[in-house]
Amino acid sequence: MKNKQFKTETKKLLDLMINSIYTNKDIFLRELISNASDAIDKLYYRSLTDKNIKVKHKDLEIFISLDKEKRTITIEDNGCGMTKEELEENLGTICKSGSEIFKEENEKKKNIDIIGQFGVGFYSAFMVSDEVRVESKALDSNESYLWISNGMDGYTIESSNKKENGTIITLKLKEDTEDDNYSHYLEEYEIKHLVKKYSDYITYPIKMVCTHNHLNDKKENVEHKEVETLNSLVPIWKKNKNKIKEEEYNNFYMEKFSDYTKPDDIIHINAEGIVTYDGILFIPGSTPYTYYTKEFEKGLQLYSNGVLIMDKCSDLLPDYFSFVKGVIDSPDLKLNISRETLQQSKVLKLIAKNVENKIKKELENLKDNDRSKYEKIYNNFGVQLKYGIYNNFGMDKEKLQDLLLFYSSVKKEMVTLKEYVSRMKEDQDKIYYATGDTTDKIDMLPQVEMFKEKGYEVLYLTDVVDEFTMQSIVEYENKKIVNVASNEANINDEDKEKLEKLNSDNLDMLKTMKEAIDEVSDVKFTNRLKNHPVCLTNEGAISSGMEKTLNALSKEKINAKLVLEINENHPISKKLQDLYKTDKKQLEEYSKVLYAQARLIEGLNIENPTEISSIICNLIAK
Repeated sequence: MKNKQFKTETKKLLDLMINSIYTNKDIFLRELISNASDAIDKLYYRSLTDKNIKVKHKDLEIFISLDKEKRTITIEDNGCGMTKEELEENLGTICKSGSEIFKEENEKKKNIDIIGQFGVGFYSAFMVSDEVRVESKALDSNESYLWISNGMDGYTIESSNKKENGTIITLKLKEDTEDDNYSHYLEEYEIKHLVKKYSDYITYPIKMVCTHNHLNDKKENVEHKEVETLNSLVPIWKKNKNKIKEEEYNNFYMEKFSDYTKPDDIIHINAEGIVTYDGILFIPGSTPYTYYTKEFEKGLQLYSNGVLIMDKCSDLLPDYFSFVKGVIDSPDLKLNISRETLQQSKVLKLIAKNVENKIKKELENLKDNDRSKYEKIYNNFGVQLKYGIYNNFGMDKEKLQDLLLFYSSVKKEMVTLKEYVSRMKEDQDKIYYATGDTTDKIDMLPQVEMFKEKGYEVLYLTDVVDEFTMQSIVEYENKKIVNVASNEANINDEDKEKLEKLNSDNLDMLKTMKEAIDEVSDVKFTNRLKNHPVCLTNEGAISSGMEKTLNALSKEKINAKLVLEINENHPISKKLQDLYKTDKKQLEEYSKVLYAQARLIEGLNIENPTEISSIICNLIAK
């Protein structure tokens, strides 16, 4: 029998395809099952238009057989089969795909569903096989043929005695090596696992004879075999959403994504238009323990007509929605030959954009109509939404800022920026916030005191990323967002000239205090405080809270430009003025203690606690 060479490609190209394009050897079974499904699709489609072809959908199937002794895996279908010419055309020419040709010929007919559109899928079999045998009989032919190849030295075609239409592909597995264990593909559990993972939603039953054990009447372990259907056939996302119970959604989610808690929200998508796709998105009921670690991988499971293309397609989700889990299935996506090909797909980009809009719309709906559920989701994943604004320097703020929630000093609950603006005082032109470890600690900050006194609402920010987020937003509905501890946040305009004169008259004293502290950019009297003696404010973009966060993350020390402000109406003000006249050394000591006190209130570290402790003890002892 004459050996034939592959028509268009060399041994080098085939070797490149086998060893480079498919990096995951498991994929071979997915590809061969998809090809079998295509062949059955073609037959069933023809039966709908040709009355001479008698086919019942329930009789169409794919059958897998294992033979450990011969080291073979067999995938058999009862589809349309191939003629000798088709075997030579489809298998003898790399990248020649019968499915692609069939689809082109019928592209205007809507009731056709062909999975495989790359001619290279079949050749993934050579990743695990020394020899591949393809025996096929076409529906319209009385003859059958056997195609044999080792993947390198070409192929042979000879007559066979197959009686029924369809195709049988037999793989002779390679011998095991130190790096690759090919024998595990001969285990039933492994085949079940691969079918479940990649081909669970092929629309025809994938069957295999499976071994089972049970105890007989004598309590003896008896082995028996029976035919099992390995796949689920119809994916949940293809079902009518109105007929799916919540329990069914929850069970699917918990099993599919190995979660022990039910999802907080479910988005079922059936989209038709420029791009057609189905999918189900889930917002987890709890934060994965790896979520804020490098180990966490975002992405949705991506399918093409029920065949898994990628377990975690990160391109389908923006980082700020990375907490969403789910599946997307589109007939417009081809089974990719590489990750790069998929990433460049216009179809994928359109789907990703639509998915992002669906998630955003659902979150907005929950925020407006089911606040308790939204707050639970926000408590789990709100930080990620804030990172979404901060990471892109505010580029995505228009998308995300209305999803943010912050604790309100007035409402004593979580509110949106829009809700804050809707009840601003008539003379108020800024949105005010304060930062701290907890809302209780923020509520006691000296800088917040005057705002509460005058009835101004303050947003209490407790996440480390909050202030960075606010600075990225900059302003909301033409209202500048300002930290109450910044110089521009003083809302007390009463006796402004009196305050300026007080600072001017005590300029030398304040300079002495600044030099004694040596860590502040300025010391001055203020009228922004009610009962507290001192507070810290900041000049510039970095606040004391940001200083604390940045220093926790960076090896380089970062200092905010802090200002020590002294309450002009507190008795300490008169005490300092007296000390400047009578005891400048003690004034310096007071300055250091007051600054340390202000830092403690802000939750900042004291650089010289021993010195401050000694000063306090000496002052008490006098």
